[in-house]
Order: sequence, then C-alpha cells, then structure tokens
Amino acid sequence: MNACRNFRVSGRVQGVAFRAATLDEARRLGLTGWVRNLPNGDVEVLASGDVESLAALERWLWRGPRAARVTAVAASEARFETFVDFEIRY
Repeated sequence: MNACRNFRVSGRVQGVAFRAATLDEARRLGLTGWVRNLPNGDVEVLASGDVESLAALERWLWRGPRAARVTAVAASEARFETFVDFEIRY
C-alpha cells in the first residue's frame, strides 16, 4: 500500500549533511519525493512509497547523519503525489 508523508525534523539538522544523507536513505528505501531546509532551521521531507518504507524513513530521521542532533520529528499524512525520484530542493 502506497502513502505520502510529510516530516518536519528539528534540532541541529542544517549544516550537517542532513539533506544528502536523507536523499541516500530515501533512495535506498525505494521512496520518491524531496527534502529541503526551512528558514527556521528545520528540515522538511515529503516522501511517497509503501508504508513500511515510510516508517523506516521516520525511524531513520530520528537519528539522521552522525553530526546531526535531532530533537523532534513531526509526521503527518500528505496528499498522495507521484514523483520520479527523490531529490534535494533548494
């Protein structure tokens, strides 16, 4: 079953290669969508794929790359969108 989820990741998540690591993890999980930095210092992720892979991405987002210090991950259902790949948005 496919779904689409929006994640907002807070903490020390910018300037630590969080977007690049998220891109790698999402592609490894077979997800499509995007990741971007937000002006308030958070990172936003919109991902589409099977629910098990989305759950695995959410667990990974709580850890992030080694230099990150994640303090919160807010997850919500999103309107389903079809993407070709997973990308970094600027």
